Amino acid sequence: MLERLKQLFQPAAPERAGGHRFDELQLAAAALMVEAATMDSAFDAAERARIRDLIRDRFALSGEEASDLVDEAERMAGESVEWHGFTRAIKDGFDHAERVQLIEMLWDVAYADGELHDYEASLLRRITGLLYVSDRESGEARKRVLARLGINSS
Repeated sequence: MLERLKQLFQPAAPERAGGHRFDELQLAAAALMVEAATMDSAFDAAERARIRDLIRDRFALSGEEASDLVDEAERMAGESVEWHGFTRAIKDGFDHAERVQLIEMLWDVAYADGELHDYEASLLRRITGLLYVSDRESGEARKRVLARLGINSS
């Protein structure tokens, strides 16, 4: 497992199934989204599609590349015993605005099934701190997601 984590954080991304290359930031961001989606013990089609759409748009990937990235992220998240390596890669590789944008994407994934589970909210709070994003910025990102989805934040 340690070897797999080392491979994840090597500068040159290995070629994946389907011939697609994903860099460490793409994998880390997608793996955190998969973690957020699976915190309630369910990873349904709506959550998978939302993650695919978010990473497709964020990283300018094709639909096939985004689907492959979600598959790879799900595999990586399933093999990883902790997600701190993913957050470290994001913290070191994204500037502050990009980290806030990722938190917003994570809120979007957490609400993809129409409700926020306590475990999802807990994960978001922990990731927010690890990414050095303030609670206020995370709260504002959450409100933007709720407004976009038409969910009352009360």
